[in-house]
Amino acid sequence: MMYRIEKVLNHNTVMAIHQDDHKEVLIMGKGVGFGRKVAERIEVRPEDRLYSLQKYKERGGAKEIVKSIAPEFLEVTNAVLDEAEKIFGKIDRMVLFPLADHIAFAVKRIQNHEQISNPLTEDIRVLFHMEFKAAESIRPLLQKQFGIDIEDDEVGYVALHIHSAIEDEKVSQAMQMARSVRECISMVEEAIGKPIDIASLSYNRLMNHIRYMVARALSGEKLKVNMNDYMEVKFPKSFGMAQAVCDQVGESLGVKLEEVETGYLAMHIERVANDEREIEE
Repeated sequence: MMYRIEKVLNHNTVMAIHQDDHKEVLIMGKGVGFGRKVAERIEVRPEDRLYSLQKYKERGGAKEIVKSIAPEFLEVTNAVLDEAEKIFGKIDRMVLFPLADHIAFAVKRIQNHEQISNPLTEDIRVLFHMEFKAAESIRPLLQKQFGIDIEDDEVGYVALHIHSAIEDEKVSQAMQMARSVRECISMVEEAIGKPIDIASLSYNRLMNHIRYMVARALSGEKLKVNMNDYMEVKFPKSFGMAQAVCDQVGESLGVKLEEVETGYLAMHIERVANDEREIEE
């Protein structure tokens, strides 16, 4: 595939135009821009990464982002996506643009000593464990390139972007899921009067259950077995909590949760509460 160079951003990144269909792309690869000049023809090597500058339309679009941030941010992001691809196989690499934009902002904030907090970091770390792992590859990259250390809170946001590239679900939906989990856990903690150990198996089960509950609510999938009557009679307290959580989650998502979800959630809540009680004894 032959391209014509439109702009050399640095040694490793160029903007170019396809010679047949005249579509603009970003070509990234080691030394791809080295000694190159505008209008020069260039052949894409197998190891080069190609990004369409047409596709991404949100928030100003790809071309605007490329123009407004230093090419180093595109390189760092490209490297993080390579890491994510190793873990997850095929991912939607168009996340390069919003993520590079986010990382550029994050670096500016860190340089100005304006750390942002992410109340969902711990939840993201558990819910999106592998995404978090991939996101952590940004640490040495930013240290080497800019001499800065990035906090876990920022890594959490990067993990959400990676998640959106795999699941094709928007970052906001992933945030919504993490937020629903957080709301639920807080309610359970309040009811049993103590914080839940987030390393425990029952906590992780509860997390995963809520995660799938939210996914079912969004996709309209229904559970087959109804445990409501049993749970309501046997564990009224947990059932009441589950009802409150389902209402809250439904309100946050703007969808009504199926009634059968209450009994299932009650079972998980009861299990967590019970584990915590056993630890006390």
